[in-house]
Amino acid sequence: MAHPVSYEGTADNFDQLVMEPKDELVVVDFWGHGCPNCEIYAAAEPMLLSELDGAPMRVVKVNAYEHEELARRFGLFGIPTFLLFRDGKLIGKMSQYYGKEYWLGVVRDHLPKA
Repeated sequence: MAHPVSYEGTADNFDQLVMEPKDELVVVDFWGHGCPNCEIYAAAEPMLLSELDGAPMRVVKVNAYEHEELARRFGLFGIPTFLLFRDGKLIGKMSQYYGKEYWLGVVRDHLPKA
């Protein structure tokens, strides 16, 4: 099984990467430069994704400063914010990165059931 993949999200590809996948959890990581908590998550991301080996999911990273219209579209007030989508619907949200166990727990709770 392969690790889930991380993509760079932009205004142009957001709907294709986030809204169109079926039977897959899409975690959108809204981040920005100079955000310490964003950097902590980014450093942990490879390890987090390796823990989710074979899971039907992807991460889409969106720089909230470069793509403000996407941040506004979802009413974001702070970063990092993680929005969880499945089949084009917003099904969950994490404001901030509270560490490995919390993040993995929320993601696992929202994965499509086999």
